[in-house]
Amino acid sequence: MTDLDRRATTTLAHEGAARGRNPVDPAGTLCALIADVLGLAAVDPGQSFTGLGGDSIQAIQVVSRARPAGLLVTTREVLRSETVAALAAGARAVGPLGAGAGPARPARRLGPFAPTPIMAWLGELGGPVDTYNQSLVVRTPAGFGAEDAVRVVQALLDTHDILRLRVPGGAGAAGAQPTVPPPGSVDAHALVESVAAGAATDEELPGLTTQRIRAARRLLAPAEGIVLRAVHIDRGPARQGRLALVVHHLAVDGVSWRILLDDLRVGWERLSEGREPGLAPVPTPFAHWAGLLRADATSGRRMAEAGRWAATLRPAPEPLGGVCALDRLDAESAVNRYTLDLPPDVTGPLLTVTPGLVNGTVNDVLLTGLALAVLAWRRPGTGDGDGDGGSVLVDVEGHGREEITDGLDLSRTVGWFTTVYPVRLDLGRPDLADARAGGPAAGAALRQVKETLRAIPDHGIGHGLLRYANSRTGPGLAALGIPEIGFNYLGRFPMGDAADWSAAPGHDFGLDDADEGLPMAHAVEVNAAAHEGPAGLTLSATWTWAGNAYPAGRVRALADEWFAMLRALARHTALPGAAGLTPSDVSLTGLSQADLDAFESQLGEVL
Repeated sequence: MTDLDRRATTTLAHEGAARGRNPVDPAGTLCALIADVLGLAAVDPGQSFTGLGGDSIQAIQVVSRARPAGLLVTTREVLRSETVAALAAGARAVGPLGAGAGPARPARRLGPFAPTPIMAWLGELGGPVDTYNQSLVVRTPAGFGAEDAVRVVQALLDTHDILRLRVPGGAGAAGAQPTVPPPGSVDAHALVESVAAGAATDEELPGLTTQRIRAARRLLAPAEGIVLRAVHIDRGPARQGRLALVVHHLAVDGVSWRILLDDLRVGWERLSEGREPGLAPVPTPFAHWAGLLRADATSGRRMAEAGRWAATLRPAPEPLGGVCALDRLDAESAVNRYTLDLPPDVTGPLLTVTPGLVNGTVNDVLLTGLALAVLAWRRPGTGDGDGDGGSVLVDVEGHGREEITDGLDLSRTVGWFTTVYPVRLDLGRPDLADARAGGPAAGAALRQVKETLRAIPDHGIGHGLLRYANSRTGPGLAALGIPEIGFNYLGRFPMGDAADWSAAPGHDFGLDDADEGLPMAHAVEVNAAAHEGPAGLTLSATWTWAGNAYPAGRVRALADEWFAMLRALARHTALPGAAGLTPSDVSLTGLSQADLDAFESQLGEVL
């Protein structure tokens, strides 16, 4: 989609919102929105969102962009609709005040609120967490000046309550009650630094911007209500500049950046037309969400999950090979970091076709590869599973925007929603040599992992609630410890586009950053993201480990083994008969994977 097409879509979206009713063509509108989110030239109404490679994070983007276009859909509907036409048929109209068919929008919540589980987790981490942040650097239009930057940032501050967050005692005391002051209480003039860089070349720009980001990071002060800093690099009226947003992790996550990026574009569009850079309202304030979590933590349905989580964590499988207890891990260090990329010819089918083999998700695929890699890494050269029955325990991060109550719309809510929950992947004794070759063992493992993940209620949100927000279950779960390995897939990010407000080259997108000395939460962690460039999708993975837990060579060997298994899964995609159902795809209870495989085999013989 060209810049002109995007502007036209945005204009139609605003007009749809102003009319307070559905666009004339809901299917066409959703096709255009989905194509834009997925980076496709066009989408047919008969195609499905997941069939096109869409994931849950991108589904949230579709929901967010559909609302100003006059359409209300949920993330669940985007992910589960068999076609875009079916999604459009079920879409509701946005009312004159932004209301839809669901419950009334909750009142804006200001003042103190209950800390969320991930906030409590950070409070336990220790170390220099006051500078724990994520950042985003975008290209700004030629002529975008210092006052423009202030006004756009002020619009973000006034729209998104959490960007005004104040934490008494600082981020390390996040167990105390955080507070949200009213709009207008934080002045963007004090938070935006403008740097005149008219003479800076394109090659010099990343270094200059990174230097100023590091300085801005040290000025974050959650105790004083400063969780956002911005750096504007002004290159004059004829060249694109840069705008860097540095936000404390307490107030932002990977999904939030996509919301803020859209808002930057809309804010500038309004400003350039001589209007105030006002932004669409947020249906569900973050503090309201925090209250819902606190209530859910002691509900009967969550209490019923406690046994599941205890069983997942106990007993622990064979250690990955660490040499120290998790509570004595070295702090993070750039020395203990390893990044590698999977090229587009592998990443493309791996992330867009392979999940469809089992009606699954990208996480199903990536975690299958990781589980197989860990088994092979523990027993190099054996070709089979390990002594604990092929069990791999992983802490998985999720985006956390779960629909825990009807009518909840989090598509425009900025904040740190991340969930962290343990997953035990029991693969038995797979033929690792066959799996590494992309044979049937790879497909069998993929089906097992998918079923394991499907069985987890609400994508794991209950674990954090029971661990950090429930006094009855929290101590017991805390005593069971955490897995040695942490995994996080951040989703897909557009890179390499030279358009205004696109991600600027030379900078990481949404990765955590802090001053030296931040403790490791796990002995080894992997953060992966897919970057959409001119050549296609590239999967980039950064491995970080505690220096006193593993020698560097062992972690690099595991990282390389993971990519080898992912290549194998991509090869498996091309095999005849690789696709198939799993028990969670059918309504009949009691069916095993073996039953389904036998049925599909018999059906194939008949046909």
